[in-house]
Amino acid sequence: MKRMFFTLGLVIAIQGCVLADGNAFTPLDFNDTSYGNTTAAPAVTSKATKAASSAEGDAVGNGNIQNAILQLDNAQVDIRNDLLNCKTKYADVDAQYKLIKTERQALKKQVSNIEKRIKEIEKAKEKIRKNML
Repeated sequence: MKRMFFTLGLVIAIQGCVLADGNAFTPLDFNDTSYGNTTAAPAVTSKATKAASSAEGDAVGNGNIQNAILQLDNAQVDIRNDLLNCKTKYADVDAQYKLIKTERQALKKQVSNIEKRIKEIEKAKEKIRKNML
């Protein structure tokens, strides 16, 4: 309980400090002229030029961001093409593997049948030898 009250008090104190300034949620390009403040006319022109230059900077920045997004889209398309190629190769190898596996099983049966025949012939030879004596 003590920890909870201490933590709650700490959060409230920090929140009070943050909001004490009054400008905690003021945007960076905030224009004071929207309130009709006539005493700040010289400051308005300098702020307006700053806002215009920052708008140009934002436009350049937006272009750079759009270029970056376009490059990422192109890279994503390339990677998807690589994935498609890999899946195709995997399917080919998998088909070959299954074919070889079935071939191997057939050959294994064939080998075991041949070995059985050889054993049967050996047994027959032994029976004949025993009957000859």
